[in-house]
Amino acid sequence: MQLADFDFDLPRELIADRPQEPREVARLLVLPAAGGLVDRHIADLPDLLRPGDLLVFNDTKVIPARLVGRRGLATVEVTLAHALGGAVWQAYAKGARRLHPGDHVEFATDFAARVGDKSEHGEVTLHFDCEGQAFRAALERYGAMPLPPYIKRPRGGDPCDHGDYQTIFARAEGAVAAPTAGLHFTQALLDRIAARGAEWLTVTLHVGPGTFLPVKVDDPRQHPMHAEWGVVSAEAAARINAARARGGRIVAIGTTGVRLLESAAAESGEIRPFAAETRLFILPGYRFRAIDLLLTNFHLPRSTLLMLVAALAGLDRIKAAYAHAVAERYRFFSYGDACLIEPRA
Repeated sequence: MQLADFDFDLPRELIADRPQEPREVARLLVLPAAGGLVDRHIADLPDLLRPGDLLVFNDTKVIPARLVGRRGLATVEVTLAHALGGAVWQAYAKGARRLHPGDHVEFATDFAARVGDKSEHGEVTLHFDCEGQAFRAALERYGAMPLPPYIKRPRGGDPCDHGDYQTIFARAEGAVAAPTAGLHFTQALLDRIAARGAEWLTVTLHVGPGTFLPVKVDDPRQHPMHAEWGVVSAEAAARINAARARGGRIVAIGTTGVRLLESAAAESGEIRPFAAETRLFILPGYRFRAIDLLLTNFHLPRSTLLMLVAALAGLDRIKAAYAHAVAERYRFFSYGDACLIEPRA
């Protein structure tokens, strides 16, 4: 297995920088277990489900984690990554080479941070001058949504993204990237899914900035996977196990849900309550235990997410699907179209 196995050519104009409106008109490429490819739309999803199926969504809520400040005369852009307790955050800084421990970075006249530790990879520790509710209020006032780097916005962000880059399930604050497969869903679509006889529930995985980090080693198995905090409640675990026992399929909405459910799964496939960090890295050859179908967006070349979907569908199948999507002008990445993958038996 080599990193080059997960590469493909993508015209820049196929990278979506805005979501489709209404959300259900986004396209859906279906990969049935029997083989072949079927062009559909998100609005068709209820017709592709069966009574008794259970959809699992990620209810993490994206915080406006991108901040622009000044250190003296220099502009500093940071993206918060992990809360370290109190007013301390680990962050990625653009222009980090100009930052030094002890530096004062001012994001507004009433919102600033002191630089603590600094790594050679662009990570810094920031000690903010407020915490708790005051910190959250400052983020809402001065922060921008942490869109992936392939979506270009003016410095300071676009107010539309505060709604566009948040799923309707968003409840538990803590993500710095959206679980983008969930962006396709509206209440009207959920109502049609319920009328079909399928059900849904939520789990929580706080998506970190590592989801955008490129794989830099030739052998992907040597890539250090980032940690993300996840929670599967006892109630959610019981409902998933009961649905499967009744013959229902577990439909993961997004790769974040897959990583979390597989982390919570016993060897038998039983889902157990879970509240911990996961570093699970799913590569071709992985034996899936927890899910039966996956709805997910189209992912970046050479990314860990592309490796996950290749593990589920098979690498040759995914390459064929992505080549078809490019040829048919599907929209790619976070605000783009989606595919529904049913693994072969």
